[in-house]
Amino acid sequence: MFDNFLIRPGSLKNETVDGKVIGFKLAVRNANYRGVFLSLHNGYFISVDGQEFGRELQTFEINGKPPRDFGEIANAVYEHWDYGDEGILHVAYPGGLDAGSHTVRFQQSVLAAYGYLPTDEEWVKTPPVPGSGAGSDKAPQIVSYDLELA
Repeated sequence: MFDNFLIRPGSLKNETVDGKVIGFKLAVRNANYRGVFLSLHNGYFISVDGQEFGRELQTFEINGKPPRDFGEIANAVYEHWDYGDEGILHVAYPGGLDAGSHTVRFQQSVLAAYGYLPTDEEWVKTPPVPGSGAGSDKAPQIVSYDLELA
């Protein structure tokens, strides 16, 4: 149920650097009420109006640090993402999104477990692809949002 509130309304924006629109960003929340060690955060399944944007196009900004890719985040073993803190998901998409309303399909992938699972060792070596259902922790469904580009 909480996965319906993972994206803050009004946060979908195009991102501009040196006068060029390089992609878009949105503010996201952590689905796990205990928070999570950042190294367990595996990225997102995200599609906008039917176009998917894989983990390789995503960077994540949290804890006052600049955006990092999920390879770098996998090494942030001592850094915690607290439940109440918002992160910013950046998606590389030259030219950005068109003005207006967009259908965003979204799922958070966090490799948190309650004790040892047989998948743990494999997921450390080869994390599951966000959106596959594996490693979705407290956000087991892909959820649709209708968001207005701010």
